[in-house]
Amino acid sequence: MADLEDGESIEIQGSAKLPYVIRNIGGVYSCSCPAWRNQSIAIEQRTCKHIRKLRGEAAEQERVGNALPAPREPKEPSDGPPLLLAHSWENDVDLTGWWMSEKLDGIRAYWDGTKFASRLGNEFHAPDWFVQGFPSTPLDGELWIDRKAFQRTVSIVRRQDKSDHWKQIRYVVFDAPALREPFEERVRFVAQTVSDLGSTYVQAHEHLLCRGLEHLREELQRVESLGGEGLMLRQPGSQYEAGRSMSLLKVKTFHDADAVVVEHVPGKGRHKGRLGALVVQLADGTTFSVGTGFSDKQRETPPAAGSTITFRYQELSDGGVPRFPSFVRVRGDVAQPAASAAPAKAKSASMKSAAAPKAPGAEAPAKAAANASNARYFEFVEGTSSKFWEISIDGCDVTVRYGRIGTDGQSKTKTFGDEAAAQSHADNLIEEKTDKGYVESSSDS
Repeated sequence: MADLEDGESIEIQGSAKLPYVIRNIGGVYSCSCPAWRNQSIAIEQRTCKHIRKLRGEAAEQERVGNALPAPREPKEPSDGPPLLLAHSWENDVDLTGWWMSEKLDGIRAYWDGTKFASRLGNEFHAPDWFVQGFPSTPLDGELWIDRKAFQRTVSIVRRQDKSDHWKQIRYVVFDAPALREPFEERVRFVAQTVSDLGSTYVQAHEHLLCRGLEHLREELQRVESLGGEGLMLRQPGSQYEAGRSMSLLKVKTFHDADAVVVEHVPGKGRHKGRLGALVVQLADGTTFSVGTGFSDKQRETPPAAGSTITFRYQELSDGGVPRFPSFVRVRGDVAQPAASAAPAKAKSASMKSAAAPKAPGAEAPAKAAANASNARYFEFVEGTSSKFWEISIDGCDVTVRYGRIGTDGQSKTKTFGDEAAAQSHADNLIEEKTDKGYVESSSDS
């Protein structure tokens, strides 16, 4: 493919429905793809796989030098099944004509023809009567009870006793991975297979053609009003491919709410010497931290204790704590309580979180640390295994902490080019852990 002259542009098909546009302006190459836009380096040093495909690796190496990403090493074979994974929709793809379905709050399960497997390859021990008559053809779906019943689903599916509790479970099938046919043909195959099976424990997932943005918003509002998580969108005519693909997008709504600032948490890493997070409290007394959404200037002069802020969040945990809260603005249109009037419950909760470990049977230090930070805390207890896993987001930094329950464990931090990339990475890690059997524990339990 020929290179671009100064001022020229070209469209190149990527993983999205619409082609990306590559431009050459004075020797600076740009691409409309998210990978090029989201880099946190000077535009003249940015590149992406589409530009490299157009110009060639050698030409891009000469243009950007060390900024050129090293070629990816071949991945080691995975123990998990070859699942198709979703990207988050970032308003950069026209979803008209795509297939909508509800994003189920269950456990992703791959039927390999003989048994169920999780994303990481762990077997789900379903009773024989549950899988009786299942086809030898692989199926992709979700083990699901109902909306807002995720933790109950996990507690049943991860058991190994093949108990009658499985009678609450339904296997909702949304794809047939082994068929090398367009998505529409695979959906028809799934519907016919489920119909022939005639089992009360299996159903085909419903898909609806998206008529445009307004239709998408209406369906999203309907699903979320019923307690659903959001929507999944499949590109028409797409093939089933292993790994994360832009042919499968997830769409969720974030909600806004107000909270009173209780105290400031000092920053770490690149935020050392300024605000790391705000400890805030809702009207019902729920206390948590808000650590993202701030500009550098706001971190240097953060909202005062006692002021009211608006924050954005994804959903509420079972304990009523907002998940992934992000700062939006200070409320200047409401009466501000005095800083000394910060609720006593918030103070005691914060102090309790920072306290030294108690006697055996009391709250573990790892759990206490989770209460004190903008974190989500998970536990896995089965047989002799007793582990915790915690994740928190601070701007572009994602920190995970893990280890044996009752210890402080160890932690690792990964920095991303922007907060959206950090959030997406955290979402994927949480999905992996819950598929593995980790159960989220409310921070106030």
